[in-house]
Amino acid sequence: MNNRKIVLGITGSSGAVYAQTLIHQLCEIPDQWDQVGIVMSKNALINWDLEVNEQFRVPDKMKLYESNDFTAPFASGSARYGTMIICPCSMGSLARIASGISQDLLTRAADVMIKERRRLILVPRETPLSLVHLRNMVSITESGAMVVPAIPSFYSNPQSKLDVIKTVTNRILDLAGFEIKTVRWGDDSV
Repeated sequence: MNNRKIVLGITGSSGAVYAQTLIHQLCEIPDQWDQVGIVMSKNALINWDLEVNEQFRVPDKMKLYESNDFTAPFASGSARYGTMIICPCSMGSLARIASGISQDLLTRAADVMIKERRRLILVPRETPLSLVHLRNMVSITESGAMVVPAIPSFYSNPQSKLDVIKTVTNRILDLAGFEIKTVRWGDDSV
């Protein structure tokens, strides 16, 4: 174990399959993290039911926190959670984070990541993008966060829906600093 603490935020934007895949992939590399705290918006649970077609279950070694639980460890910088991934990230959540509005645990945790200069990765899945969306993305990027739209790549010649999803989630895990096996540009396999 390397004492690595991760927060996974899941909002009500379409794209619950990305969060599901990230959770499964994190379960495959348990030696690369010690704690994963999960916080979901109410709409995230609704979309999970619609898109994943199964009830959300918290894997072993991970903990689900209520969206109003400000006693969660990652609500404070002193808990030293080093990375937060919000996947999918709704445009409403992105806007609140960009504006510094901490109305729930998810936005408070993101605010902590920004103020502590820690890794914050937001994965919006929206199209088309309005000027308001784009300005919020610029603002959050200027604050030090990364905006990683859920845009699949195809140079790996994905053969299934899961392969396409993993072109996004592998990139997220790479940016979060995890060691994973994935097809990379320039590899002989491409």
